[in-house]
Amino acid sequence: MLWEKEPVPLKRLPQYDAAILLSGFTSQEKSPHDRVYTNKGADRMLHTLLLYRTGHVRKIIVSGGVGSLRKAHASEAHDIRNLLLLAGVPAMDILLENKSKNTYENAQFTSKLINHHPELKSFILITSAFHMRRATACFKKAGVRHDIFPADFYAHDRGFRLESFIPSEAPISEWHQFFHEVGGFIVYKVVGYC
Repeated sequence: MLWEKEPVPLKRLPQYDAAILLSGFTSQEKSPHDRVYTNKGADRMLHTLLLYRTGHVRKIIVSGGVGSLRKAHASEAHDIRNLLLLAGVPAMDILLENKSKNTYENAQFTSKLINHHPELKSFILITSAFHMRRATACFKKAGVRHDIFPADFYAHDRGFRLESFIPSEAPISEWHQFFHEVGGFIVYKVVGYC
């Protein structure tokens, strides 16, 4: 998908004080609430964990409140924190921003959180590749200098595959996502969020 930002090879990355992981890949409307349910986009967390385990980031800032209009059991940041803890990330290396309801608020509230941690100076933003344009624009507008690490790609390596000739409903869903993201980017530009 042309809207997606290109993948960044691990060998090109320096070490960062913190990764900023945007939520948006958990489902808070499923029961029982004694576990975390993930959707498409969970690569965001897995790739953040990869960067942490390979020493590319020292801390993880998880940004995401409750995006649902319904009452939620916990914030997305809290749920993702639980997954990171289960994966062996020490609690002292995880910071939470759990008030945001959208990408604009992710940037605004994360900027405020960072101001309380002057020891953190370098950041890498991790979100879905198709969402990165809007996210990075919001974080730049909020004054958070960062590099990007796109994850959760729709695009695949090119090559001949027999299944490419079998009709699929996936392109309809991908077009919906594309129009949603481009529309969101335009609206954010018009209202001055990015």
